[in-house]
Amino acid sequence: MASASAAGACSREEASAVAAAAAAPTGALPVFAAAAPCAFSPGGRRLVALSGPDGRLRVWETGSSRLHHEYVPSAHLSAACTCLAWAPPGAGGGGRPSPSKEGPQRKKRKSEAAEAGEQLDLLAIGTAVGSILLYSTIRGELQSKLSGHDRKINCVRWHQDNGCLYSCSDDKHIVEWNTQTCKVKCKWKGDNSSVSSLCISPDGKMLLSAGRSIKLWDLETKEVYRHFTGHATAVSTLMFVTVRPPNENQPFDGITGLYFLSGAVHDRLLNVWQVRSDRKERNAVMSFMATDEPIHIDLTMSESKEEPVKLAVVCRDGQLHLFEQVLNGSCKKPLTSKCTIQVATSGEGSDTTPKPIPILAAAFCSDKESLLLMYGNSLQPVIERVPVNTTESHMCLVRDIQKTLMLKTEMAVTKVKTPIINSEVKTLMPGLPGHSAAIKPSFRGEKMETKRKSTAAGREESIEDRLGAMDIDVMKMKQSTGGLPQTDNFAVLLVQGLESSDPEILNKVLQTKKEAIIKKTVARMPVYSVIPLLHELTKRLQGHPYSASQMVRWLKAVLTIHASYLSTLPDLVPQLGMLYQLMESRVKTLQKLSRLHGKLYLIVTQVAALEQTQDVPDVNQTAKLVYEEESSEEGSDDEMAGENDSDENWDEEDEKEESDENDERDELSGDEQEMAIEKEINGESDLDPENESEEE
Repeated sequence: MASASAAGACSREEASAVAAAAAAPTGALPVFAAAAPCAFSPGGRRLVALSGPDGRLRVWETGSSRLHHEYVPSAHLSAACTCLAWAPPGAGGGGRPSPSKEGPQRKKRKSEAAEAGEQLDLLAIGTAVGSILLYSTIRGELQSKLSGHDRKINCVRWHQDNGCLYSCSDDKHIVEWNTQTCKVKCKWKGDNSSVSSLCISPDGKMLLSAGRSIKLWDLETKEVYRHFTGHATAVSTLMFVTVRPPNENQPFDGITGLYFLSGAVHDRLLNVWQVRSDRKERNAVMSFMATDEPIHIDLTMSESKEEPVKLAVVCRDGQLHLFEQVLNGSCKKPLTSKCTIQVATSGEGSDTTPKPIPILAAAFCSDKESLLLMYGNSLQPVIERVPVNTTESHMCLVRDIQKTLMLKTEMAVTKVKTPIINSEVKTLMPGLPGHSAAIKPSFRGEKMETKRKSTAAGREESIEDRLGAMDIDVMKMKQSTGGLPQTDNFAVLLVQGLESSDPEILNKVLQTKKEAIIKKTVARMPVYSVIPLLHELTKRLQGHPYSASQMVRWLKAVLTIHASYLSTLPDLVPQLGMLYQLMESRVKTLQKLSRLHGKLYLIVTQVAALEQTQDVPDVNQTAKLVYEEESSEEGSDDEMAGENDSDENWDEEDEKEESDENDERDELSGDEQEMAIEKEINGESDLDPENESEEE
């Protein structure tokens, strides 16, 4: 057993770092698993029973953290363990069911009588199918099976005097069992909904049951004695806190004035109730506030008025809270813890950040001044005894689980024996047809040679020579072992990485860029791994853009190859809701990004073109030789240009020319008249055409 003084408590800064790490998002650190059924043995807390996620029941020794017993129920996969309860010492029912009266009576042996007197070994196991198993840790076998419920068993409790067993289930009933005959002694309806928790009063005459409301039953009449308000959710814990009432002057009937504690699912408040003579008072008198939902509770009962009640509460976030309070009245404000205990790694080596280690359960020792802490993994927990010190508000224990487990493994004694084989025997190796290897005989007293074998000449044999001696083709092995793993290996690695959540394996597989390998890997993976792969891809799509672009290839392959399987899932939309939202948010900005890309492309091209023009040197553009050609067209063009420029002058000249022509015509007409008169006088006639022509 590790000592609390072996590794000191961490500093305030480390404690705050561990607290911040425990409250970190899911992707940063592994989330602590749900509470596993756990029960410490009564009395000296020598043993602790724990049912792991694999359905196996393991009994550990608290002093050495060694495995005492391991029991695998026949239906451990279909009928998982839901609750555990140790039988109190001397409760009865430790032996086998009594034989019938017709059979012969034989005297019990001393060993059997001792086992019957020590009822520490008997363990009641409630299952999810409605049956109860009674397991004997001394014999290491199943003693009997109780069948009387139809649905899941929520709680089992032993009576401390008569050895009877009480159980409650989702079928709304409470059953009282006779463990000697393994038959139902009494069965009655406990609530209108499922009954989730039970607790027997210290005098053994009353029974507390709870679904959402809490009821106090009289075990003789099976009638309700008191009603209490309860919680908004299903009650998961019921425990009596006091043995005697605070007011010792009044007569005590065994139940009135006692306090009891209750906790519920998804509720971080633990309520304290008092059984009063007034039936109208049904509310809690005080409450304790934790940081998360309680998964395991242990307390020291108060036997006097001045003695405070000590409460150890293990929460789902892996922390332990210690409360200490004297119950002498009501308190409206919730009470906070006196001390909080955490377990964390040292943060040395490759990872410098201390990581929290979850506390699975805790129990007070018989001296009430120390605690038994069980932390780590439920399959291989570490149990340590820690002194209780409520003067410090926060304690952080630095532990190295890997080193502790390695020490335990080295201390374990192996029971494997090497068989002695004759020299004439040949062993056929699996997977290689026709291959046989002769095994040399091993004689006792000879020491095993650890050095490599050498040849007669003193030269060490190479690996190739040894493989040749074993008649194995070396070239085939080199060809088969070289290069990257094949596609079927990728599919196996991918499934293993998804099941174990190993980031190294997932990174090796998902960083593949070849489309053909991606498609073949997705096609060969089983369908039950499709949804976990989509969740992993969704988580990686939210990371670095380079990783997101790589994950898109895998996402495309999964959606195209396994589309028929995904369409058959009824809850596909809620499972892939995060992926839908992520894709919609990315697509919304695509149009704006494309517009911005176009504008930036134009600007960049213009800037690049301008830089190119500036870089080109200036060229001398003056002509070395000029040739001019004269033509009539150039003269006419000049004349036309002159005409266009002086349109008004041209008009004035036209008018002058017209007036001159008219004057000339008038002058000509006057001369012609004078000549005609002279001709008439001279007797010349114009009627003769011949004369006209001659004159002309």
